[in-house]
Amino acid sequence: MTPNEPAPPSAPPESPGPPPGPANPPSDPASPDARRRPRAGTTALIACAAVLGVLTGTCAAYTVQSERPPTPLPPLSQAKLPYPEPLAEGKGPAPLSAARDRLVRTDGDLRKLLLRKPKGAEEARFARARNGWIDPYGYARGFETPDLMLRDLLQQELRRVASTEWEQNGSRFVAITLVQFRDEQVAASPDFLAGQQLYMPRAEHAGNAGKPLPGLGDGRFYVFDKPFSEAGYLPMYTARAVARRGDVVMDLWIHDAEPISESAVSSLARKQMERL
Repeated sequence: MTPNEPAPPSAPPESPGPPPGPANPPSDPASPDARRRPRAGTTALIACAAVLGVLTGTCAAYTVQSERPPTPLPPLSQAKLPYPEPLAEGKGPAPLSAARDRLVRTDGDLRKLLLRKPKGAEEARFARARNGWIDPYGYARGFETPDLMLRDLLQQELRRVASTEWEQNGSRFVAITLVQFRDEQVAASPDFLAGQQLYMPRAEHAGNAGKPLPGLGDGRFYVFDKPFSEAGYLPMYTARAVARRGDVVMDLWIHDAEPISESAVSSLARKQMERL
C-alpha cells in the first residue's frame, strides 16, 4: 500500500453481548441434574459385604473341621490310674459280728453295757437311776447349775442316760453313767466332754489337770486334791473319770471316806470303756 492509497475500512464493531459471568454458572437447584447422589449407600454396601465375607469364612472353616477326624488326646502321665478295683464276690472282708460292731451294741439296751457291781457290793440307797435309766433333768441335777446344764444337753440332742450305782466296804460309793448323744461329733465337742474337763483343774473341783487314761484318746481321770469336809461328818474323798467312745460319754465318780488311789479309778474306768 502506497501512501496515496486510502486506508481500508476497519471491521465493523461487534454488538455488545451479555455481561461476563462465571465460567460454570450454577444450574437450577430444582433440576434433577443439580441433585448429588448420597454417599451413605456405598458405605453400607461395603460393610454388608465385609460381614458376609466373615460369615462365609467361618461357615467354611466349621464345615472343613467337621469333616476331619478327631485329634487324639495325648497319653496320660500314668499308665494306670490307682482306682480301687472291685473285689470279686466272696473275697471282701466279712461283716462284723454283733459282738464286735460297736454301733450295734450302743444302739441296743445301753444298760447292758454298764459294769456289773462287784461281789459284796450293794445297790446304792439313794440312787438317782430308776430301773437303770436317768431322765435328763435327773442327770443335770448333779451339776451346779441344773437348768443351764439341762438346756445345753437338750440343745446337743441328748439321746438317753443309763447309770449304775453301788456301795461297798461300808464307805465307798461308785456311780457310772453312760451319756449317749444322737451325733458322735457332739459327744466329742467342747460343749460336753472337753467342757467337763475344762473346769476340773479349778480349786473348788479336782484342783489338778488330771491324767490321761491310757488307750482312751481324750479320756482323763482326776483324784481330788482335798477331801470335802463338813462338821459332824467324815471327810469325803473324791475321784472322777470322763472318756468317750463314739457317741457315748462315760462319767464315773467315786466317793470314799478313805483316800482313793489313782490305780483304783483308772482301772475301773478302763474296765467300763472296754465294754463299749
